[in-house]
Amino acid sequence: MAIDERFTRGRQEAGEGEVAGTRSEIITSPVRDWATDFSHLEPEWSADPYPIQDDLRQRCPIAHTERFGGARLPTRHEDVAAIAHDTERFSSRSVVLSNFRPPRELAPIGGSPPISSDPPFHHDARKLLLPAFTKKALARYEPATRAFCHSLIDSFAGRDVVDAAQDYAQHIPMRVIADMLGFPPQDGPRFREFVEDLLEGINLPPDERVDRVSRMFDYLLEQVHDHLDEPRDDLTTYLINAELYGRKLDPPVVTGAMALLLIAGIDTSWSAIGASLWHLAKTPADRERLVAEPGLLPTAMEELLRAYAPVTMARLVKEDMHWHGVDMKAEDWILLSFPAANRDPLQFDRAQEVVIDREVNRHAAFGLGIHRCLGSHLARMELRVALEAWLERIPEFTLDDPGAVTWSAGQIRGPRALPLRIG
Repeated sequence: MAIDERFTRGRQEAGEGEVAGTRSEIITSPVRDWATDFSHLEPEWSADPYPIQDDLRQRCPIAHTERFGGARLPTRHEDVAAIAHDTERFSSRSVVLSNFRPPRELAPIGGSPPISSDPPFHHDARKLLLPAFTKKALARYEPATRAFCHSLIDSFAGRDVVDAAQDYAQHIPMRVIADMLGFPPQDGPRFREFVEDLLEGINLPPDERVDRVSRMFDYLLEQVHDHLDEPRDDLTTYLINAELYGRKLDPPVVTGAMALLLIAGIDTSWSAIGASLWHLAKTPADRERLVAEPGLLPTAMEELLRAYAPVTMARLVKEDMHWHGVDMKAEDWILLSFPAANRDPLQFDRAQEVVIDREVNRHAAFGLGIHRCLGSHLARMELRVALEAWLERIPEFTLDDPGAVTWSAGQIRGPRALPLRIG
């Protein structure tokens, strides 16, 4: 089979596999009781999930909902960590909760390896990507990232109000990921569409969701063809040529990994940068201290990641069982809320406060267990450089209108509108 035909078939398998499966009722009604009817898509959750999580942690630490065909939401660090480490009873074959269960046959590879992979395949798929995400390998991208951050700031020089989410935060990871994958940097707006389609479109009808996901894989196929015609030193060419178990990677593995890097590599850092600027804009004492003590930034970054962790990951229950006091059914979704785990007072002193000089900070912002974020060094570099450039150039800024700040819905939470008044 010709290589372009293999990748065309791979696109179909990866794109359709992610949204195929059992359909459940689509529910968008207001939540009645977060303990028995939660939905992470509701505006109340997007605007401020922390009081909801605190309440659940006290009265119902593993909440349940019949939405999405049945799902559970643990809010204690202990439970989140236990599930994240338990690959025997919980599958990662889809990490984005939706109204559709991907077929069990997708395991152990899943649609976007290695994040969607179960053991034993996960270990080898992750090992294949590790060399590209070491601190040393990523250092090559820092100068260009810093220059790009300054160019973005140059672009809104003279303005009194800037949307730091749309004019700054979102563009930084888009450019870095485009560079790493060898994609045209001007395709950034398309990347945003892919993010929204995959992560925020989970209540869409199945045909529309398949169409939207397929658009992304069509784009990835175009990039594969371009790299086959003109190989170069980037991750896409590396994946096309990589071998596992003595043979080339199957096309769904290649395009799935590309999709993972494109989606997870953009929305998470975009959200972390935006949330950090939001906090500093509304907390002048922390902002002023970081401007006066730039050496404190690495410590402050870890606290901002803990307090405003953007990522919640999903798992699927493998078999019916009684687990930590609750009955779980096979194919129930589990939402692993790392943000909730990071604010558990049994795990962190002053858990609800942002303490930018917190010394001991073993947060879960990058996940726990075998799926701990492969790109954590990349995310830290992007966040650090973005904040360094901003604080150097714009040391004074406040929220222009707190009510105008909006947050994304779904499993990645970050500001989507963040108007800041400069000076």
